[in-house]
Amino acid sequence: MTWTAPGVTRPGGSLAADERTLLTGLLAWHRSTLLHKCAGLTGEQLAERSVPPSDLSLLGLIRHLAKVERIWFRERFAGQDVPRLHGTEENADADFEEVDPARAAEDYACLLEEQRLADAVVAEASLDETFTAGGETYSLRFVLIHLIGEYARHNGHADLVRERVDGVTGG
Repeated sequence: MTWTAPGVTRPGGSLAADERTLLTGLLAWHRSTLLHKCAGLTGEQLAERSVPPSDLSLLGLIRHLAKVERIWFRERFAGQDVPRLHGTEENADADFEEVDPARAAEDYACLLEEQRLADAVVAEASLDETFTAGGETYSLRFVLIHLIGEYARHNGHADLVRERVDGVTGG
């Protein structure tokens, strides 16, 4: 049987909550929006490239955002010693270039797990907690805002790729 990305219900949320609730809620909404854009597609469809010569695909976005979640929350902020996902020094863009439709379910599950682990890190920390990377000091607040922007940008890409794959628009 062919794996198909499951349907997703996007969370609601308050528009007037405290800062932590707003930031984590907006990130949750953007995360679920990406998954919503993938819902109902097979691994083959998720791996379909947007337009040549671009390597952009929905599966590439899934892999990329799993990598980004791990880097920012677990590696940088929490200082966990975890291996990099979907990229090496030789090929930093493997998340987009090395998609495999047969591994779509595994890549999708990996993104969900990285989101869960990131949420666990965030739940235990203050928004004002900081870390240093590349000579710069960052706060958890910055990381949440950065990830919201990362998802928002890529959700725009996902809109276009999804329309290219099967004509579905909106949402």
